[in-house]
Amino acid sequence: MLDLTGTTTLVTGASGGIGRGIALRFAEAGSAVAVHYHRDSASASAVVGRIEEDGGTAKAFAADLSDDGECRGLVAATMAWSGRLDTLVNNAGVQPVEPLPGMSADAWRAVLATNLTSAFSCTQAAAEVMTGGGSVVHIASIEAAHPAPGHAHYSSAKAALVMHARAAALEYGPRGLRVNSVSPGLIDRPGLGEDWPDGVGRWRAAAPLGRLGTPADVANACLFLASPLAAWITGQDLTVDGGVSTRPAW
Repeated sequence: MLDLTGTTTLVTGASGGIGRGIALRFAEAGSAVAVHYHRDSASASAVVGRIEEDGGTAKAFAADLSDDGECRGLVAATMAWSGRLDTLVNNAGVQPVEPLPGMSADAWRAVLATNLTSAFSCTQAAAEVMTGGGSVVHIASIEAAHPAPGHAHYSSAKAALVMHARAAALEYGPRGLRVNSVSPGLIDRPGLGEDWPDGVGRWRAAAPLGRLGTPADVANACLFLASPLAAWITGQDLTVDGGVSTRPAW
């Protein structure tokens, strides 16, 4: 049921971190993967190389997703390369830290453009070519419901992204297109424990499963939502946080 052989998946922000994990997991399941990146061509090429070494099919595509035209161009380039698009994973995003008092409107707009508007544009473009149906997955965050200091723009964008998935599921459902979101908790990366030891410690203490998440944890959730196992699931947000959201705040 998780064999996606013969399909094509576009993963935005796939040059590193969570996006890299998603791209590798979909390739492992047999899907050809369009690996989107903005500036880091070397990392994107490394992801493509890894997929090809494992016998898969992938190609890297550059685009500035804050530009609607480039979002549409990315989808068009994917179609020109593969001839089809079955799954879109809107993973691209930024997470700057900036206190809300004194935050400039330009800083606010920049985060919303990258984290929210890019998903709107890519989804709209993808829906035009997914004439036989398909799956779109937004990578949101548990911060959509639990804001963190310095993340007002990020949390607001992720909350809107969850609602966009629900609205798109409603309007694109009659075309056979399913739209869902995945909300990860704290995902590990090299050096995170050294950069933020107190935060990582607090997370491990609060998480019922006692660990940080991995890109593979998020990728598996995306793969499930894109697979036939989720054929009757749309407009939903799947929380992937090791149970942290169950922890009482009092």
